[in-house]
Amino acid sequence: MDVKEAPNGVATIEDRILRITGYYGYYPGYSSQKSTSRSSVTRCKPGANCPSSHSGISRQLSPLSVTEDSSAPILELQSRGSSGICGHRTERQNRSGDNGAQAHPENSGQEHRMRACCRSCTSVLLKAVWGLLIILSVSSSWVGTTQIVKITYKNFYCPFFMTWFSTNWNIMFFPVYYSGHLATAQEKQSPMKKFRECSRIFGEDGLTLKLFLKRTAPFSILWTLTNYLYLLALKKLTATDVSALFCCNKAFVFLLSWIVLKDRFMGVRIVAAIMAITGIVMMAYADNFHTDSIIGVAFAVGSASTSALYKVLFKMFLGSANFGEAAHFVSTLGFFNLIFISFTPVILYFTKVEHWSSFAALPWGYLCGMAGLWLAFNILVNVGVVLTYPILISIGTVLSVPGNAAVDLLKQEVIFSVVRLAATIIICIGFLLMLLPEEWDEITLRFINSLKEKKGEEHVDDITDSSVHLRGRSRANGTVSIPLA
Repeated sequence: MDVKEAPNGVATIEDRILRITGYYGYYPGYSSQKSTSRSSVTRCKPGANCPSSHSGISRQLSPLSVTEDSSAPILELQSRGSSGICGHRTERQNRSGDNGAQAHPENSGQEHRMRACCRSCTSVLLKAVWGLLIILSVSSSWVGTTQIVKITYKNFYCPFFMTWFSTNWNIMFFPVYYSGHLATAQEKQSPMKKFRECSRIFGEDGLTLKLFLKRTAPFSILWTLTNYLYLLALKKLTATDVSALFCCNKAFVFLLSWIVLKDRFMGVRIVAAIMAITGIVMMAYADNFHTDSIIGVAFAVGSASTSALYKVLFKMFLGSANFGEAAHFVSTLGFFNLIFISFTPVILYFTKVEHWSSFAALPWGYLCGMAGLWLAFNILVNVGVVLTYPILISIGTVLSVPGNAAVDLLKQEVIFSVVRLAATIIICIGFLLMLLPEEWDEITLRFINSLKEKKGEEHVDDITDSSVHLRGRSRANGTVSIPLA
């Protein structure tokens, strides 16, 4: 049977059907090849000779070879398809890998920011907690010191001996600091190495005999005068009045710093200084300018003045000091007091100015309690600067005024008049005004502007919400607003 080819190259109807249906084994002339192979195969009986068997087999194998050749493009297509799929998967994996690589730094950056934010919040929270504890500790130690002095005066009145005894306890400041260093520091240092490191507050050469006498002597004298005048004032006035008047040292520090150190002039601090002076005058007027009242006010104001002078001179000659250097310096003051000022209470004892019957009769419990609380106050003031904000230390000091007032009321030792109460409040307000930072006006203006911006944004949001609400109502009513050209 002759096979006629169609003009489009398809030989038979079967080829057309196979081509249309997309049979994968199709190739042009498939049906003719298939019929030829079928016609060429002859069936042989068993045992009969088939001379054309080999040729038939060869003819039978030839279509298979063609089929294998024709299936090669199909396998190639399948391999291309599989490779294409694999290629798409690889591209997707690569793209996902690239996206992951791009997203990973962003995620790591966000995690780093979150960790930094958490750390900063934790540090601020810890500082606030430490600040609260320091405030309570500072005010409690100062109130305790003042009240113990008042109790000691009932049976023993030797203010200079009490000052000298409590100042000697400053020697223990540096050992307390070094104990804390051993407990907290990762790299331990020997006592001598740490002592030499902290002695740099006196200069690059450390503490020498010349510097010991030159730098320590004036500060030791001011330290002794401050405490001695404070104890003298407690004999004439109540603990509340003395602690309130001592808060005026902040105003005196500002005035001396403005005059001596040429610090920045601040009007609000001038107002605070004026308020402090007004409170001092009102405190003296509270008892109708009684002699003891005026002397007591003078002693308290003198104590605040020497304290302010001590701080200003320290800033001028020694600058700022860290905790270790402050501990070293205070311990040095204790040594100087023990070596060079010990002759003063001896002279006062033999001249009968400050005399006691025997050492066994001394109230050692009260004396040790007063000296221990005074040392704790000095340590807490220096530790608080390291652990928390310095402003909180000053707040702890001013809180000693209401603390002493509460104790005095419980002991029924004082009756607050209107003038005394007003003077105390004015002094405390002036003290708090001294705590304002130098850029307080700029900070206040920024805060006010931020509030105005927030109000403006809220007003814009309200206008936007109201306009959206009106549009929704107009659409619901079927009205359409046509904008004018």
